[in-house]
Amino acid sequence: MTATANPARKPARPYFSSGPCAKPPGWSAAKLATDSLGRSHRAGIGKERLQHCIDLMREVLELPDTHRIGIVPGSDTGAFEMAMWTMLGARPVTTLAWESFGEGWVTDAVRQLKLDPTVIRADYGALPDLGQVDWTNDVLFTWNGTTSGVRVPDGEWIAADREGLSFADATSAVFAYNIPWDKVDVATFSWQKVLGGEGAHGVLILGPRAAERLESHTPPWPLPKVFRLVSKGALNEGVFKGETINTPSMLAVEDAIWALEWAKGVGGLKGLQARSDANAAALDRIVAERDWLGHLAADPASRSKTSVCLTVEGADADFVKTFAGLLEAEGAACDIAGYRDAPPGLRIWCGATVDTADIEALGPWLDWAWATLKS
Repeated sequence: MTATANPARKPARPYFSSGPCAKPPGWSAAKLATDSLGRSHRAGIGKERLQHCIDLMREVLELPDTHRIGIVPGSDTGAFEMAMWTMLGARPVTTLAWESFGEGWVTDAVRQLKLDPTVIRADYGALPDLGQVDWTNDVLFTWNGTTSGVRVPDGEWIAADREGLSFADATSAVFAYNIPWDKVDVATFSWQKVLGGEGAHGVLILGPRAAERLESHTPPWPLPKVFRLVSKGALNEGVFKGETINTPSMLAVEDAIWALEWAKGVGGLKGLQARSDANAAALDRIVAERDWLGHLAADPASRSKTSVCLTVEGADADFVKTFAGLLEAEGAACDIAGYRDAPPGLRIWCGATVDTADIEALGPWLDWAWATLKS
């Protein structure tokens, strides 16, 4: 049954931001007032707070002690490129791409590092054939395609006896899915996605095989200072104990700490997953009730539960821009137009920092915008 709306009647406004920077409910800048602000990150209190942030990430992610966590510059992009520049070149490389960020790693591997990788692609909305992956290679992939709404279903396709390293861009996947850390050698993310934190800083997670690669392999290309994880042939362990390579924003660190403490308060990893699952289910119901909406990711098994991408019947880029603009002007939803490189459509953030009631409240607003433009 198709839901309809009277364009003259606007639904009640929820507090709703569907972008990946949506703040956890109850966020307040006042909560960030701690003694670390305005202090050097190299001072005792700065190191303590950076280490505390790392410890909280380990706790909430349920990350085993075998894996190191470092706070690095450049958001998720910086973290993933740091991993590429420092560890690739020892083995052949396979890159998987089914959306824009995966294509970005292909570009890095082909044009910048000139590695001549094997590239396995799929169109937006689909997942490549994961059975084609040769695990004698180092393998680069996005766990959750933020711009296509397509994710890997699990980690079963990653070989337990792999010879190469697995590199997972997990920026919109961590805190939302069960990630088998024994299958992941390198993972990266940034706080502004699933935690709703501030940008600029990335998080680099290294398993023991990745640490061994860093110490045994010297890349043939120059490494900028912000990428250097090895000193005199040994891993710089300080990076994984809060001694950042460059100066971080302690305000952003405190924001991440607050978000992680909030995450513990809603049940930790399982609580975050439950909130994201409930949000995705609520959006599924909205889509099912409207014949002019659809999922870009047709297969539910590989459909994102965080960055959900929708198709709009007959919509081109201009229609979507106007549609999203109507909702933003009313304060009903922000930043819900699809990514610029993706097919025209909507992108709704369903991560744990959004309340399910606000996802549910979006349905009538979508009806209103649709009816307004169609009338």
